[in-house]
Amino acid sequence: MAQTALVTGGSGYFGSLLVRRLRERGDAVRVLDLNDAADRPSDVDFVRGDIRDANAVEHACEDVEVVYHNVAQVPLARDAALFESVNVGGTETLLRGCADAGVRKVVYTSSSAVFGVPLENPVFPDTPPRPAEEYGRAKHAGELLCRAAVSRGLDVSIVRPRTILGHGRLGIFGILFDWIADGADVFVFGSGANVYQFVHANDLAEACALAGKRAGPATYNIGAREFGTMRAALENLCAHAGTGSRVRSLPVGPAALGMRASARLGLTPFGPYHWIMYSKSLWFDTSAAERDLGWRAEYSTDAMFADSYDWFLANRDAPAGPNASHHRSPAKQGALTLLKKIMR
Repeated sequence: MAQTALVTGGSGYFGSLLVRRLRERGDAVRVLDLNDAADRPSDVDFVRGDIRDANAVEHACEDVEVVYHNVAQVPLARDAALFESVNVGGTETLLRGCADAGVRKVVYTSSSAVFGVPLENPVFPDTPPRPAEEYGRAKHAGELLCRAAVSRGLDVSIVRPRTILGHGRLGIFGILFDWIADGADVFVFGSGANVYQFVHANDLAEACALAGKRAGPATYNIGAREFGTMRAALENLCAHAGTGSRVRSLPVGPAALGMRASARLGLTPFGPYHWIMYSKSLWFDTSAAERDLGWRAEYSTDAMFADSYDWFLANRDAPAGPNASHHRSPAKQGALTLLKKIMR
């Protein structure tokens, strides 16, 4: 059944993808964002505004049935004040606006960062969060606000994705893809035997869309069904690329220090979550989403790595634009060369 949906952050990478998925389902869609997307479809309404602005939120929520809340300062911001004002304060403003507007359903996109380094795996929807850095703490605070809103009668579901991959969403893996494309070796911390789960952005968008259709508050952990160790993921990607790149091991402590130092110098796009988690195991039990939503991940880790790498290769030297690869500027290339030396 078609519905009217609001996507906060709908001009961003995942927000735009979710907008497309909702339109394919026949929903009328509105976007709340600071910036308009150049490729926004003409039938998608746009409200320019800050998630922290109650008036903008009120306007955006008018006559909306379902709200998909994706606005967040990402880990790379490394700004505790912004994490607090946007990820926490903005979420509180949105939930209040949804309640006032009579919104039927809210879907909050959270993060696996709320779990930090889990005490055991798999992680279930009711596993107690224990975030290890500022971004994770802010996303957990957002979850607590959602639960408080539920206690006041608002229907809110929380969707927690594992590390996201997809066309244009590469994060630190854009660096690894760059090295592999050049035939350079890539690195794991320690043996690389840590089990690490990912999720393809398309699978996450489907999970969010399904959660928006289901009445009743719930929490869903979203990730691939087929996954393995970090070393296996990169070795299989090297084989797919066929450039001669190999996977090498680095001592965990010095490598993490190298990541932290290069990030502080502004040379690389690493945040605390990256050097905390790159050598750790974390995977979700996704049975709740499969049971309640009828959702099932389409992409395995190997399939999404190959898909993302192939997109990267096709767009590696594209000019700047919505889907361009930005990390190959001369300054950034010099920074990556320096990082290789630090990590070796």
